[in-house]
Amino acid sequence: MYLKLLSSALLTILTMSSSTHATDTSRYEHGETVLSTSNGNRSYPYSLLKPANRNTTAPLVIFLHGAGERGNDNQRQLTYLPERFLDAPHLNTRDCFVLAPQCPRDDAWAPFGNRSPESAEQTMAMKAAIHTIRKILSEENIDTSRIYLTGLSMGGYGSWDLAARHPDWFAAVVPICGGGDPQTAPKLVELPIWAFHGDKDQIVPESASSVMVSAIRKEGGRPAYTVLPGVGHGSWPYAYGPRGAMDWMFSQRNPDPPSDFKNTAVGTEAKTEP
Repeated sequence: MYLKLLSSALLTILTMSSSTHATDTSRYEHGETVLSTSNGNRSYPYSLLKPANRNTTAPLVIFLHGAGERGNDNQRQLTYLPERFLDAPHLNTRDCFVLAPQCPRDDAWAPFGNRSPESAEQTMAMKAAIHTIRKILSEENIDTSRIYLTGLSMGGYGSWDLAARHPDWFAAVVPICGGGDPQTAPKLVELPIWAFHGDKDQIVPESASSVMVSAIRKEGGRPAYTVLPGVGHGSWPYAYGPRGAMDWMFSQRNPDPPSDFKNTAVGTEAKTEP
């Protein structure tokens, strides 16, 4: 129900927003992760921006897109944040990797409904994203103390979900107009989080974020939360803008990143192709 409503409403919103300008995204390299399951193989596209300076380690930004950018063209998911690393003055000087996986139209980053992400099976799209992240970490010169996760709308849900599954991976998480399972709050207490939501959001209610923030604070965590007055579903322009969370995000460091990111999900094999 959520995905059907989200998709129909967002297609209009996102098309109107993305038509205002076009950014040359040719600097992004494209690849795919292939999951081998009992139903056969399926490809999941991703795009990767690499830093100009390849002689030193650099941060990794992982972006999970919204429902309106689902597909298999390996292009639509570059809207909103990934392309800003090419054309926005406050971001295009950042020497970092930017990873943008793409979710198929018939899937989502996170399970919805009454099942908790903690107990629910991972979606195939999330499994593919995790495999892709591990691939990039194993192949590129990434500063593992500076891995950042963010997403909007459906990707906001995905950010909460992935952060709860692997809280030790990330230096900071910026979930925008999404929601998660408050039962996972104990896992998120130590993780730097800054969430954003518009108080007039008619697609994903503001309570979806506030419930998560309240649950983490109840457990002793200190997530930041910005409620944007008078703003509907499009809260990401502020969050990703010059006065939003980006400077804060890049200032965060993980004091104890894992030494090994290579484990794969049980029952699923994956390969990646450039």
